[in-house]
Amino acid sequence: MIGASMGHRLALASFGESHGTCVGALLSGCPAGLDIAESDIQPELNRRRPGQSAITTQRKEKDIIKILSGTYHGKTTGAPIAMIIYNADRCPPDYIGSIARPGHSDYTANVKYGGYNDPRGGGMFSGRLTATQVMAGTIARKLLHVALGIRITSYTTSIGNVDADIDGIPTEDSIYGNDVRCPDPKAAPIMRSEIVQAHKSRDTLGGIVRSVASNVPAGLGEPIYNSLESDLAAAAFSIPAVKGVEFGSGFAGARSRGSINNDPFIPQDGGIRTATNNAGGILGGISTGMDITMNVAFKPVPSIYIPQKSIDMKTMLETTLQVKGRYDPCIVPRAPPIVDSMMSLVLADHAMLRGIIGPVL
Repeated sequence: MIGASMGHRLALASFGESHGTCVGALLSGCPAGLDIAESDIQPELNRRRPGQSAITTQRKEKDIIKILSGTYHGKTTGAPIAMIIYNADRCPPDYIGSIARPGHSDYTANVKYGGYNDPRGGGMFSGRLTATQVMAGTIARKLLHVALGIRITSYTTSIGNVDADIDGIPTEDSIYGNDVRCPDPKAAPIMRSEIVQAHKSRDTLGGIVRSVASNVPAGLGEPIYNSLESDLAAAAFSIPAVKGVEFGSGFAGARSRGSINNDPFIPQDGGIRTATNNAGGILGGISTGMDITMNVAFKPVPSIYIPQKSIDMKTMLETTLQVKGRYDPCIVPRAPPIVDSMMSLVLADHAMLRGIIGPVL
């Protein structure tokens, strides 16, 4: 299925629209025997759901997950796992119109699908579909931890011009102990204030989420077109509003020198490690055994309450649009569980490709 699915051995297909009946996920290839229940997935959906604080969209959705198939007596069966959440707080009249919203997919979707696409809140292009990624990604995350001891941690490192100072891998309590999901206790309140000020001025902000995967074994990844970086980047870019991805030193490394940016190999605990990790845990598209570090940049939410120039796609006349509806002044605080999920899905998929996770746990 081109466009609405990802993965090789562990494959996710997403369906639904922002203001349709429901959104759902179909996860195929999950090994049999994994303990999984709705109660495992619900906490991650709660971290992503709208309306959870004053600095997120006030759309009220409980996002209660229902597993329809693929489990029996609390364990996965090896069959595809189908999951849905129903959309409750829908406001279709806010979105039906022929004026293209700047920064949104209204124009490109209209061109591709001849005007038959669902325009309500962006339809299938909406960030609402990230709930499907969290549903499936939470299962992949648990699979990685149970089978290989891999831990994945994602958190906010910057919002607008405010950067966090973070040393090491933070705890979940330090990440989720504040509205912006930033483990730096000094930067977090400043980030929150920046979001509040942007919202008051009817504007929005972007930012960066860092994801770190620890205890990843060396050797994950396929050559050239399905390298670990290729698949991780593709997964990250499937999250709406993502406009940049970097691994390790990333763009800063491009301004460095090889003598500084290279990671010297050293012996450690009977194996091979690197003294530094500018490569972000990946060389030649294959994991090195060091922590995989990925930064994901989110653009400012394009829905702003300031009037903007646009075009009516039916009349082809220039017009001015003032967006209606409910929107996040900054999407970054809701993004860490989504980035967690995409990292988990790709790593679990590649572990299955290598054969270190089999069809039965």
